[in-house]
Amino acid sequence: MSTRNFVTVFARLTAAVLCLAVTAVCGGELLRTGRGPVYLTVVEMLAHNGAKDEDESVLFSDVLTYVDQQVNGQQVKVPTVFSDTGVATIRVSMKNPTALSSDLNSVTITRYRVDYRRSDGRNTPGSDVPYGFEAGTSATIAVDQEGLVPFDLVRHAAKEEPPLANLVANGGQGFIYTTAEVTFYGRDQNGNEIVITGFITVNFADFGDPE
Repeated sequence: MSTRNFVTVFARLTAAVLCLAVTAVCGGELLRTGRGPVYLTVVEMLAHNGAKDEDESVLFSDVLTYVDQQVNGQQVKVPTVFSDTGVATIRVSMKNPTALSSDLNSVTITRYRVDYRRSDGRNTPGSDVPYGFEAGTSATIAVDQEGLVPFDLVRHAAKEEPPLANLVANGGQGFIYTTAEVTFYGRDQNGNEIVITGFITVNFADFGDPE
């Protein structure tokens, strides 16, 4: 093989390797942001503490709360379980900021999934953390706008089964510190699927109730 032919073959091989590398990178980015012309950004995640009826940026989820109620003419404290909800502020943006947008670029969020992760790596559902779950929702957000997407963050049933039920009366570990990973699934009006994930800290315990 002549020197010229060798250089030509080498150049083609180098170009092929570079092409594969770029394809892998771009492919991963497409999977992350979707194949449509828009992408999503989680601007903010807030939790609504069911026991306190307050919004929190870090959720202190009470697994059992004693509520004052009238029973047979007397005021007594009744053990009550509250679910906790959340709301995500999500923005829709064009991937190409110079491209013209239309109503077809609006995104409808149709469902979400919640999973809990511990920093110590102990993440067995039902033993170390509550079970993850999926649920439906419906929110349409126009391009270059922000929209609120509500979701369940801690379900009522999760507090009635291990490991959260084990925390009642300061039993078991006492506290479980987690990060809730909330993944939202949607599509634009052309049918292109889009996924985005947000995170919020959720700390579980049987917190003391006010007198």
